[in-house]
Amino acid sequence: MRINLLAAEIIAQRVFNPLYIYLDIVFLVALCALLIVKKKYLTLIFGLSGGILYMIVDYGIFHLALHTRSIEGGNLFAVLLWMSMSYGITNFVWIWLWFSRDKHKFEWTLLILVWWIAAPMIANTFGGNLPLIKIQRTTGAYHGYMALILFAGYASAIIYNLLQKDRLMRMPLLWLLITGIAVQFGWEFSLLIGGIRSAEFASFADKIMTLIVNSLLETNLGAVPIYCIYVITTAFLCEDLKKRQKVSFTDRLCELNQIKIIN
Repeated sequence: MRINLLAAEIIAQRVFNPLYIYLDIVFLVALCALLIVKKKYLTLIFGLSGGILYMIVDYGIFHLALHTRSIEGGNLFAVLLWMSMSYGITNFVWIWLWFSRDKHKFEWTLLILVWWIAAPMIANTFGGNLPLIKIQRTTGAYHGYMALILFAGYASAIIYNLLQKDRLMRMPLLWLLITGIAVQFGWEFSLLIGGIRSAEFASFADKIMTLIVNSLLETNLGAVPIYCIYVITTAFLCEDLKKRQKVSFTDRLCELNQIKIIN
């Protein structure tokens, strides 16, 4: 009998103590403050928007509409609000900086990634006696819809590229794919090794399956739409929110494609 890993029921579960939440809130405030100091205003706005979007999806769709969310040891709304803002801000900041090919994108990425790895270890050491919070969601009810969005986004971009004779006018699909997978993988891998993701799963295969499926699907499905939003927004607005001479979508693509990924 064949088993389709991508179609299988995935349970996304996290187990952590309250200190992890408090520490992460301090980090988020510091990250936002650092973005302001560096005048990354557009990046900050996009990150905050990502947090709001995650909350709408997680609480509004996953919980209220699909009833896939459950929690033990905490208030569902409050925990989801923190989770949404935490991973919404960090994920979308990471994505925005990579799409912009920011000259310090790897430093920003390392800051976020190192925190994701260190935070659960710090919380376990200094908050090990605190009661645990367990929150989880099932995925069978909506992974098909996510896969449809993933295919529609990349298929549209592929068709667009096939119609462009000038390489500079094409969307950087490989860079979008790498970004979409890397952001979710970094998040999932950090949660896994930190003992938060799938902590109560006895099977190593179940843990790895959650890591692989979520990395391929969940953030990656938004890579193409988010990149289009980035191109359209930065066609008339600079990172410090100053207006620039507006250019067309394809002209802005040309500008971006001339920026080296490693600079």
